[in-house]
Amino acid sequence: MLHFETIYTSFPYIAGGITVTLKFAVVSLLCGLPLGVILAIGKLSNILVLEKLSAAYTAVFRGTPLLVQLGIIFHAMPQVIGCSISAFQAGILAFSLNSAAYSSEIIRAGIQGIDPGQWDAAKVLGISTLQTWIKVILPQAVRNILPALVNEMVNLLKESALVATIGEADLLKRAQNVAGEKFSYFEPLMIAASCYFVMVMIISFMANRLEKRWAHA
Repeated sequence: MLHFETIYTSFPYIAGGITVTLKFAVVSLLCGLPLGVILAIGKLSNILVLEKLSAAYTAVFRGTPLLVQLGIIFHAMPQVIGCSISAFQAGILAFSLNSAAYSSEIIRAGIQGIDPGQWDAAKVLGISTLQTWIKVILPQAVRNILPALVNEMVNLLKESALVATIGEADLLKRAQNVAGEKFSYFEPLMIAASCYFVMVMIISFMANRLEKRWAHA
């Protein structure tokens, strides 16, 4: 028997976790992107050391579970560095480092999809390599990688639920708290699932609108 009315008063508390969840996803993506760009450039640099280091970083973070990475940073790293780290800080660090690995592959593919003739044209015009990256290559790559970056954002949004395992009061953790308090699990978890679904749909809708606008620009 379902009794959504019994947790009606708890809905604002559960919904308050939306802010925390969005903060994790957005901040992690924004922090991971610059590192992802550096890794992507390293893979395309034709400098053996940079290629190997970038590839190794990507392999490690893509080849191990995010939950394990989160546990290492939150539980094990303080043992090494000698000071504690908050659940929020651990979550942002873990998600950013993980996102950078996936973003680097997205960015690398986007850059490789650009006509090589752009490089030759930039050289003819006397544009430096750095300026070519900033003014020519990366702006075009952004359009190529937008759909994949949206998918990465959606993945971060859903995977952010993992921070509940280290005590951060995100959307899932708050739903679990209400479930434990009311001894009723289906209703609060369904509310949390609905909130995740709505957020994903809104992000996807906004991304599609932006992509269509760029296509007609």
